Amino acid sequence: MIAENLPVLPIVLPILAAPLCVILHRPRLAWPLAVAVAWATFGVCCALLARVLADGTISYQLGNWAPPFGIEFRVDSLNAWLMPLVSGVGALVLTYAPRSLAAEVARSRHGLLYGVYLLSMTGLLGMTVTGDAFNVFVFLEISSLSTYALVSMGPDRRSLMAGFRYLIMGAIGGTFFLIGVGLLYMKTGTLNMADLAERLPAVKDSRTVLAGLGFLATGLSLKIALFPLHLWLPSAYTFAPSAVTAFLAATATKVSVYIVLRFFFTIAGVGESLGNGAVREAIMLLALVGIFVASLVACFQQEVKRALAYSSVAQIGYILVGVTMLTVDGMTGALVHVFNHALMKGGLFMVLGCVVARVGGSRLSDLRGIGRRMPLTAIAFVIGGLGMIGVPATVGFVSKWYLVLGALEAGLWHVAAMMLVSSLLAVVYVWRVVEVMYFQEPEDAPEIDEAKTDEAPFGMLLPTLVMIGATIWFGLDTDLTVDVARRTAAMLLGGGS
Repeated sequence: MIAENLPVLPIVLPILAAPLCVILHRPRLAWPLAVAVAWATFGVCCALLARVLADGTISYQLGNWAPPFGIEFRVDSLNAWLMPLVSGVGALVLTYAPRSLAAEVARSRHGLLYGVYLLSMTGLLGMTVTGDAFNVFVFLEISSLSTYALVSMGPDRRSLMAGFRYLIMGAIGGTFFLIGVGLLYMKTGTLNMADLAERLPAVKDSRTVLAGLGFLATGLSLKIALFPLHLWLPSAYTFAPSAVTAFLAATATKVSVYIVLRFFFTIAGVGESLGNGAVREAIMLLALVGIFVASLVACFQQEVKRALAYSSVAQIGYILVGVTMLTVDGMTGALVHVFNHALMKGGLFMVLGCVVARVGGSRLSDLRGIGRRMPLTAIAFVIGGLGMIGVPATVGFVSKWYLVLGALEAGLWHVAAMMLVSSLLAVVYVWRVVEVMYFQEPEDAPEIDEAKTDEAPFGMLLPTLVMIGATIWFGLDTDLTVDVARRTAAMLLGGGS
């Protein structure tokens, strides 16, 4: 019975537990429930991945109505590998959360935060598993509304402004997305994704479909923070609670990238037609400019959270460069980087949460001397930073290796060179942090309260080290990530569904 209903369980479990967390209210009751549900969801997602790799695509009908008339959940290699990432990061960050939230969020709001967190996870997983285009919008709104609330729960009034800015930009993106879906429905008469993929080729040159795809592209560009539509992201990541930032940085934009791939490769099938088109060059140009501009801005930030936020904009650029290469190696690099960047950036924000819990801030001046006062936390940041640079034996090297191979395969020598040069900017903003951690003393060193300058609490440190350790594990053992990514890349470029 459970095996037959695996596709729906990642939605049912967290959405039922979310209101219970709010009702329980007390953190000692709400947190164990949220953690148990998150880890159970992760187990279900891993089981789904195993079934897809063994048996192929899974179709699950809801309400005993056969698709395309009924709602369908559909799991293939494109979303099966993303679901364990979203649920696994969500579970690990929830395990890490209590001590982090204690330093940044009023205790009376912890139960509410856990409930909203589970709603956000529900929305993200729902977007990946649904086979209905309108339900993508429904789950997008569930995720977005809960995310606005999570960001606004930060420690000061700037969190409210960051959440409001995120709401405005997210509402615009969601509206554009819904208009795009409506225009496709107007021309095809269906919302089922598999049915859309069959009906669109006959009307793909109509103005209605082209306008619909344009609206979809604009709305999703806002959601993935494609340069220059990224302005909501730095403030949201900087002023949200550290645990929330770690979760969002690792998952939210990655799921939006998945929606881009789903609509523009498996449904619309325009990936092949972009090969000689101006759209491809425009997107690649924006992605490359975003890599350099965002990385350069990160080099001048005094707030390390904001520096890492701009770094995320740059990493989205890497992913989109890989997608627009339209080669198997390039697409493989893009898909692997979705997974790898989630591990690196989630781990780095968890490190900063450990620092905030001990010293009260995450500015460069707050990190002076951390290398000696919090040695495990500091070395975790160094490892995550090496991954961002792309040093061998880290996941960042694996991603950039395949992206460079993809560029060479497509004859884009200048793009390969630009990606390699851009890594030097990552060296700059990572080294600035390493320098203050290991080679500078805090200004108030003689008056330091020793109770606040030891290592991070074990409940925070262990999940952080697990996340950072994964950047080494998957940097050395690439069998699972690269194999699944390569299979999915071949499917996408072949127009498979």
